[in-house]
Amino acid sequence: MRGPARARWLPSAPCTPEDCLTDLAPPVAGPRRAARWLLAGAVLLVGIVLSPLARRCPPARRDRLTARWCRAVVLAFGVRIEVSGCVREGPVRVPGGALVVANHVSWLDVPLLASVRPGRNLAKSEVAAYPVLGPLAARGATIFLERDRLRALPGAVAEMAAALRAGSTVVAFPEGSTWCGIAYGRFHNAVFQAALDAGAPVRPVRIRYRLRTRPGTRTAPAAAFVGEDTLLASLRRVVAARGLVAEVTVLPPIPTEARTDRAALARAAHAAVTGEEEPGGAPAGREGPYGVHARLHTSPTVASGGRIAVPHARTAVTSARRPVRTGPSSARDR
Repeated sequence: MRGPARARWLPSAPCTPEDCLTDLAPPVAGPRRAARWLLAGAVLLVGIVLSPLARRCPPARRDRLTARWCRAVVLAFGVRIEVSGCVREGPVRVPGGALVVANHVSWLDVPLLASVRPGRNLAKSEVAAYPVLGPLAARGATIFLERDRLRALPGAVAEMAAALRAGSTVVAFPEGSTWCGIAYGRFHNAVFQAALDAGAPVRPVRIRYRLRTRPGTRTAPAAAFVGEDTLLASLRRVVAARGLVAEVTVLPPIPTEARTDRAALARAAHAAVTGEEEPGGAPAGREGPYGVHARLHTSPTVASGGRIAVPHARTAVTSARRPVRTGPSSARDR
């Protein structure tokens, strides 16, 4: 949740830098940090310079170039990538469109997913104003959504559906807000309306960040970009982190024909990403793909005197509960 004037109905998470970003990765030495900054800047510059040429390439070749460049971006920041699951099709265009949905932890999620399955991203309109990233997002045919305007929602859904019908991959984060990776948010329904309208399958993807320098499977919050955190502060944490690993698990596709409505589709995708049984949820404290699954988001900042449990966020775009018509179909929430 960013900004004091955020509308009450917008998706939000209880995660904050003070609560969630306390157990960080051991830092690398100053010279290595400087090298990462320089390399990341060089890779970004190459992408900016060559993006006009890449847009003229055939779709399959353009996707391969995009995937390689996005992988180079993530690696330049010192993050190792591990991909598993249903990845036989590779980072290339496949026949027909697909809606790729994933849990949302960090700004790193965007290039990370693009390194596996390039596509048109659904992003908040504020991203267009970001330095460097904004122009790159616009050149990548990003679908921008004004999240504080419900009237903009049907148009975004219609644009997504049109892209899916045209055979494009569309990437969205249905939680609507970033979470620290220890807990998770529910998938809001309306994003899945585009898949239903286009008859396109949903491809769930699980993202997790961990440390190579620490044994076990515990989630590492170093990459998280939450609450009132700034992009610069998050960049500094990632650049300084030693042994940060990004895990991408590509899960089996969910055909839209098997679900009767967008709510059922959202539940199925959420169950796949979180590892819970559909339609119920995992019991609090169960070990899962995020580390400890819990219906309560527990603040790690209270080392003594017990732990503070913050209720799982339930804020939702109203269109997720009540259909908003967009021509013959309904809208989605971010």
